[in-house]
Amino acid sequence: MQQTLKNYYHLLQSVLANVYYGFPSRKLKIIGVTGTDGKTTTTHLIYHILKSAGKKVSMVSSVYANIAGKTYDIGFHVTTPDVFPLQKYLRQSVDSGDEYFVLETTSHALTQNRNSLIKYEAALVTNITHEHLDFHKVYEEYVRSKAILLKNAIISLLNVDDRSFPLLKNLIKKNYFTYGLINKADFQFDIGVKYNLKLAKFNKYNYLAAYALCTKLNIGEKFISKALRSFVLPPGRLEIVVNKPIMVIIDFAHTPNALHEVLSEVREEFITGTHRLIHVFGSAGKRDQSKRPLMGAESARYADKIILTEEDYRDEDLYKICREIATGIEKKGFKLTNSNSSNISNKSYLIEINRKKAIEIAIKITIPGDVVILTGKSHEKSLCRGKTEYPWNEKQVVLDALKKYDRL
Repeated sequence: MQQTLKNYYHLLQSVLANVYYGFPSRKLKIIGVTGTDGKTTTTHLIYHILKSAGKKVSMVSSVYANIAGKTYDIGFHVTTPDVFPLQKYLRQSVDSGDEYFVLETTSHALTQNRNSLIKYEAALVTNITHEHLDFHKVYEEYVRSKAILLKNAIISLLNVDDRSFPLLKNLIKKNYFTYGLINKADFQFDIGVKYNLKLAKFNKYNYLAAYALCTKLNIGEKFISKALRSFVLPPGRLEIVVNKPIMVIIDFAHTPNALHEVLSEVREEFITGTHRLIHVFGSAGKRDQSKRPLMGAESARYADKIILTEEDYRDEDLYKICREIATGIEKKGFKLTNSNSSNISNKSYLIEINRKKAIEIAIKITIPGDVVILTGKSHEKSLCRGKTEYPWNEKQVVLDALKKYDRL
C-alpha cells in the first residue's frame, strides 16, 4: 500500500514536472538504456557514437549528466534523477537544439512512474540478473519493471542470450530486434573481431548493443566504426589505476553477475604464474540482502585473497553484512583470518570495516605482479555511514596507499 501511494505521488510529480517544463521529451529522440549490468558503458557508447556522427545529443548516466556539452553531478548514489531535475535536463537539451538524449534508466524509476510521461524513440536491455529483489521481491517482477521501458519505445532491442529474453518477448508483445553472441539474433557477431578491438566478453555485449541500436537509428557504418575504435570506458569501469610493479583496478561491479564477469576477465587477462588476485569489496546496506552470499561465492571463485569492508552500509550492521557475504566465501573453502593480520594467506579472507584501511592492507600485502581489484564504489564520491554521506575518492585512496607502501 505504501509503495502504491509512493508510485502515485511520483506520477503526480511527473505530470507537474512535464507541464512545468513543457513536455520536453516530445521534442527529443529519447534513447533509454536499462538492465542490471552494463547500463553505464552502453549509455556512454551510444552517446559517443551519436556525437561522433555529428548529432546534437545530451546524456544522463550514473557517472554524470552531460547536457549540451556541460557536465553535471547528478547526486549521491543516483542513476536516473528525480522527475523535476530530469525534466529540467530535458528542457535544457531541447533549448540547446539537441536531437537526441540518451538516458540510463533504472527499474526503480520505471516502477515508481518517474519516467511515465517520457516518450522514447528507442530502448534496449543489457541484461537482467540478480539484483534489487529487496524492492521487486522476485526476478519476474524485476523483468516486468524493465519491460515498461520497452513498451513505451518505438524501437526495442533485446539481448537474446540473456535469461530475461523469453520473459521480455512475451511481455512487450510487439516487434523488437535482437542482439547476441551465442543464439540466433538480428545482430549476431563478435564485434571485437570485426573492428579489431580488445574487449572483455561482457563489453562485447555492450558494444554490440550500442552498434545495433545506432544502426537502427540510421547512423552510418563509418561513423559507428570510428566511434567504437575511439571510445574510452567511463571512469571506474575496469579502470587500471597503476599497472607496475603491482596492478590496481577499480570497478563498479556490485552484483553477483558483475563480479563473475569482471573477476573472471581480470583473472584470465592479468594473473600469471604465482601472482595473486586480491579482492576488496562489500555490499550496500538496506539493499538486496539475498545477493550477498552469491557475491561472496563469485569472489572466492576467482580471488586468492579477499578483504571484506564497507560499501554504504547506511544504518545496517556492517559486521552482519560482511558475515552474510562470508557465507558464500566459506562455502568455497576460504577461512577467516585475524582482522589485524597484514599477512593474509591464500584462500583466506579478513574483515576490515574501514574501507581506507582495507585498501591499505590490500596494497601492503602485495608483491610485484599481484593484482588488487576494488569493486562497488568506483566513481562515487561519497560513502554513506549511518545517515551521513562522507566524502570519498576511491582512486585517490589507492594512490595514497601506493605511496605509503612504496608500490609506485
